Formats: sequence, structure tokens, C-alpha cells
Amino acid sequence: MTRVVTVGAAQLGPIARRDSRDVVVERLLGLLHEAEAAGCDLVVYPELALTTFFPRWHVADITEADHWYETAMPNAATQPLFDEAARLGIGFCLGYALRETDADGTVHRWNVQTLVERDGSIVGTFKKVHIPGHEEHEPHRPFQHLERYYFEPSPDGFGVWEAFGGRVGMMICNDRRWPETYREMGLQGVEMILCGYNTPLHYAPDPGQDPLQGFHNQLVMSSGAYQNGTFVVGVAKGGEEEGVPSLAESAIFAPSGETLAKATTDGDELVVAECDLDWCANYTGTLFDFDRYRRPEVYTRLTTQRGVRRPAAAT
Repeated sequence: MTRVVTVGAAQLGPIARRDSRDVVVERLLGLLHEAEAAGCDLVVYPELALTTFFPRWHVADITEADHWYETAMPNAATQPLFDEAARLGIGFCLGYALRETDADGTVHRWNVQTLVERDGSIVGTFKKVHIPGHEEHEPHRPFQHLERYYFEPSPDGFGVWEAFGGRVGMMICNDRRWPETYREMGLQGVEMILCGYNTPLHYAPDPGQDPLQGFHNQLVMSSGAYQNGTFVVGVAKGGEEEGVPSLAESAIFAPSGETLAKATTDGDELVVAECDLDWCANYTGTLFDFDRYRRPEVYTRLTTQRGVRRPAAAT
């Protein structure tokens, strides 16, 4: 039985601060219909696909930002997307901000992606693990990157789900920069990793990295795909959003590390590739046969140490 999944990376251009959920969902539906015409089984939308990238602004009272978060999925605004995708028999992965309240009243704010199967059923929801940026207002910056103020890191780690005839994992934006992300899923036999991102082209802590944003983006996803024998689908919200230029360059990577397809614009664009999940075994069954070649007994620092500890000076 063939296990080819035709994937559409549904890149978005900028979303304005004033844009309503209804306006954005219409754009998502437009890309969904393009995906139907292209024969897609799965459409992947970016990180925070329902709103502008609101962590660029500081508010003294975080409850003033509650309108940026969803409290249920699906909800009234996104139900048309769920309904149309199910009607067309296309699955999708959607990034958004989620606010949850525990029974004791504790409020959690997460940056999440929800994976939906072709029949409209929810497969799983992933919470972002590696939260970048800063926690406090830094007025010297040209714009803020307050993700650590607006979101808490996932306590769950990286799951892999049986879906679309294979094993699918998720990661969000900064997660893609960490090799542990891919290996955690690789050790669960992942065959396709879905990643949405919002990446400003200016990095305030070290502007020298600004010209390298596209290179670094491709580097980490290509190497993660190759070293774990998996497809990786990276999807941007790009272009100049509320005065902040962001990286586009959505792309789909093969288990070989090769780029199968890549966006050519920084606006709404569908990037499509046919992904034969059986290709993964060409790498996970040879060079990266983990059971045969891994040496976890000598990797103990990976799970016992957080920061750098320099070797002791020779005596």
C-alpha cells in the first residue's frame, strides 16, 4: 500500500493588528481550496496563524491581551475551516495562541499547533517547548519579542501521532533550532514533522545574524530531516507585518535533507510536495539505524546538564 502524503505548506503574508478572525479564516480557506486543486492530503498553516504576531507589543496587564488567545478549538471563527476541510477530505495543522483555565482558576497561556485528520477529527495539540525572547519590557528595542511574557513552555515535550498513514510530529518556530527536538521525535519513529514559524529578519541581541536568517532556517530543518530520516514541513508567516519584516521561505524537506519545494514570495502562497513516507526507511534503516549505532550511555550530559560546564583544567 502506498504511503504518499501530498502536503501543502500554506504560507501566509502579514496579518494586520486590526484583522478579524473572520478575515483571516477566509484567507486560510482560500489556501485550502488551492490545496484541493493541487491534490493535497494535508495543509500546514504557520505559527499564530489566526492573529498578528502580538508578542511584539508590551502590555502591563496581560489580561489586556486575552483577545489574542483562543479558549477552544474549534470555535465559532474557525468552525468554517474545520467544516470545509472535512467536506473536502483534507487534513490541516493550525497554529494559534491558547488560553486555558484549570479547575482551581490557574490560567495557562500556550503557543500551540493542532493537527486535524481528513475527517475533521483532532489528532492532537502540541505546545511550544523552546520559548525564545524576553520576559520584561525592553523599550530600547525597535520592537518587542515578549514570547516569554505571553507564553509558558510546554511541560509535555515532543509527541508523535499516528495520522495520515504514518507517524507525524509537530514543533513551533524556535523549536526547530534545537537538535533535541528532532531526535526526541526521531526516537519515536517520526516520518513527518510539521513546523509553523514567525521569524523577524532583525535579531536585536546580535544584528550580525540578520543576513543569515534564511540560511539558518534552511540549515536546521534540512539537517534535522536528514539526521532523523524524516520529512520536515516549515511554514512561515512572512512579509512586513505591522512594520516588522519577517522571513518567508516556507519549504518542504526530504529525509535526505534535500529541499523538495520552497516558496518564491513573502505573501500567501501554497508550496506543495508529494512525500513518500517509505523514503524515511532509506535513512532510518541504514546510516541512522538508531538501535544499531546510537550510544546513549555516552550522551548522559544531554539529559542531566542544562548549561555549559567547561572541562577541568589539566593538572
